[in-house]
Amino acid sequence: MTSPITIGVFSPSSPIAATVPVRYERGRQYLESKGLRVKDGALYGKRDFYRSGSIRERADEFNALLHDDEVQILMAAIGGNNTNAILPYVDYEYFRAHPKTVVGYSDATALLLALYAKTGVKTYYGPALAASFGEFPPFVDLTFDYFDKIVLHPVSRPFVLPTPPYWTDEKLNWAEQTRAKEQRPNEWLCVRPGKVRGRLIGGNLNTLEGFFGTPYMPEIGDGDVLLIEDSLKDACVIERSLSLLKNAGVFDKIGGILLGKHELYDDLGTGRKPYEVLLEVLGDGFDKPILADFDCCHTHPMLTLPIGATVTLDAEKKSVILE
Repeated sequence: MTSPITIGVFSPSSPIAATVPVRYERGRQYLESKGLRVKDGALYGKRDFYRSGSIRERADEFNALLHDDEVQILMAAIGGNNTNAILPYVDYEYFRAHPKTVVGYSDATALLLALYAKTGVKTYYGPALAASFGEFPPFVDLTFDYFDKIVLHPVSRPFVLPTPPYWTDEKLNWAEQTRAKEQRPNEWLCVRPGKVRGRLIGGNLNTLEGFFGTPYMPEIGDGDVLLIEDSLKDACVIERSLSLLKNAGVFDKIGGILLGKHELYDDLGTGRKPYEVLLEVLGDGFDKPILADFDCCHTHPMLTLPIGATVTLDAEKKSVILE
C-alpha cells in the first residue's frame, strides 16, 4: 500500500494557527479528507505578537521540514509581512541537492523566489493551508482541483489553464465564518492583445518590495511573463509599487503581464481599476500582451502555477498554456 503524501506546514510570518485556529484546522481536515497527511511545523500554535516566532525560529522551522524525509511537500500556512527576514538562513544547498515541492502565495513570494533564484528549482505560487483550504465549498474544491492537476497528480502538458466559473473576495470574519462566500461570474480581461511564450516569474507585488534588488530576487529577463497580484491595497500604494518595477527597467525586458485579481481593492474615489493604474505607470511605449483579472491571487478559487515554468500567454484569446 502506497504511503500518503505528507505536507509539512510552515509559518514563515503570521501565526494563523494561534490567531484563527478554526481556519487552520478546517484546512488540515480538508486535506486529510483527500488522503493527504498534514505534518505541523515546530511553530504550530505559537505566537510572538505579530509573527509566529523569531527570525531564526521561522527559518529553522522551514529547514527542519526541508530535511524531514517524511515530508514531500512544504506548504505555507498563510502569508504575512516578514518572510523576507528568514531568507539569509534558509538551507539553499540542501534544497538544491534534495528538491521538494514548496508552495504558498502572498508573503511567501519572498521564499518561493529566493529558492528559485538560489537553486534554479521551480517553486509553486499556489494555495496556503489556512487561507486557501480553510475556505468552504465550492471554492475550496476548485482550488484543490487546480492544485491536484499541477502538483499532486500533474496532468500532461501543454495544459490550458482553466478559467474558474466563478470567483469571490467577499469579506467574512474567518473566526466566525460558517458559510460559503458569494459566487460572482468570472472572466479574464484582455487589456493589451498579443501572444508571448516565456518563463513565468513573479508573485505578490507588495512582497517584492521587501527583497527586490537583492541576491534573493531572480533576475527578470527578456521575454519573461510577469505574474503580479496584490491584496487589500489602494490605488496610491499600487501606483508606488508598480513604479518600482517601471523605474528598475523590469517592464522594458518582459514579454507580457499576468495581472491577478486584487482582493478588496480601494480605488480611493478615482474610479480607476488596478489595470488602469498599471497602464498609466507603463506609459505609451508598452505594447506587450496584458491579461488582467487572472485567478492566481488572493481571491477564491486559486490556480496553482510553477515559478520558472514556460507559459504561452495569448491575451486576446484570454488563454494561458502551461508547458
